[in-house]
Amino acid sequence: MRAPKVIVVCGAVLLVATVLVGEPFAASPKEQLKAKAAQAQQVLQQVNALDLQFGRTVEAWHGAQYELDKTRRQLVQDRARLRAAKQQERTAIARVRARLIALYESSDEPTTISILFGSSTVSDLIGRLDAARAISASDHRLAVETTAARRRYAATERRTRATEQRRAVAVGQLDSQRRQIGSMLARRRQLLSSIQSEVATLKAQELRRQAVLAAQARARLAQQQELLRQQAAARAAAARRAAQPAAASRVAPAVAATTATTTATTTTATASTPAAPIPSPVPAPAPLSGGHPEAATIVMKYLGVPYLWGGSTPGGFDCSGLVMYVYGQLGISLPHYAAAQYGFGTAVSRDQLQPGDLVFFDGLNHVGIYIGGGEMVHAPQTGDVVKITPLTEFGAGYVGARRL
Repeated sequence: MRAPKVIVVCGAVLLVATVLVGEPFAASPKEQLKAKAAQAQQVLQQVNALDLQFGRTVEAWHGAQYELDKTRRQLVQDRARLRAAKQQERTAIARVRARLIALYESSDEPTTISILFGSSTVSDLIGRLDAARAISASDHRLAVETTAARRRYAATERRTRATEQRRAVAVGQLDSQRRQIGSMLARRRQLLSSIQSEVATLKAQELRRQAVLAAQARARLAQQQELLRQQAAARAAAARRAAQPAAASRVAPAVAATTATTTATTTTATASTPAAPIPSPVPAPAPLSGGHPEAATIVMKYLGVPYLWGGSTPGGFDCSGLVMYVYGQLGISLPHYAAAQYGFGTAVSRDQLQPGDLVFFDGLNHVGIYIGGGEMVHAPQTGDVVKITPLTEFGAGYVGARRL
């Protein structure tokens, strides 16, 4: 036998059993359909989980992309402000230098040249100029403000650039997750579609099988009805034969005497002739022992009705609701509870089952109506319909039977 195939999805391990046609102990159609339906349900749950995860990841990716775009727009603005600040700083320094040149050209103070050429930084230059009182207060403020603005915008630009890099990484990671989950989701959906196709095929096969079983059961029940009719006719004929001696005892004495004389003469004439044997009647089949075989015929009308938890009408049945509804049509009131139904009627051994008997399974958690041929009609479970099933499919789950 081939080993099961193992599929790993989102950290969960899904075992896909391989069913080989022709293997010993091959699963029954019902078991195959049940297994495939369970597998489809499991894969559907995985698809739903992946779909939810995919949606969340996509939304997170959209959010990260939005924040990244916003950061990039902010970075463009910060860089524009930084360029403007640098330009203002250069303008301010140019104005200071122009002021110094003007002072140099109009003054003989030796310290002016040393101030201009001896400063190593702008701050040093501003300090020297302030000390020398060679620059006006407005030029001083402009130089300080433009330098501070340039530094502030440079710091802002660095922070925004770092944020932009982090968000770009986040977008990349979320995009990778989105692609990975999307690929897994596509594979799961493809598997689900394949399984659902198999389930549809198995359901079609089961429908055909149920049609054959229903035809066989109807023929069997019709034969049973004919047998019951024949048994009733045989009983009626026997009753008529039993009534004949009583009628003969009321015949007139004269007729009886005449008959006796005639009989004596006939006996003398035919004493040496053997009497012809009287043909014995064909033995009628043993009649059914009580019960309600018509319940088997009634329940056949509801084949194909969907299972409905708590249902007890042709709109949908559960197991005990189906039994209650069928026997209600025969004037027998039963509770809507399989275990309680087991308390009605009399016990019947499995080898004495006849159509109409109630058969119980799974610790009295399930009940059906026997229809002969080792089969019953029952409402199995959610997602299924009222159907014919052999008793053997329940194996050791069989509890017993009752005849109402």
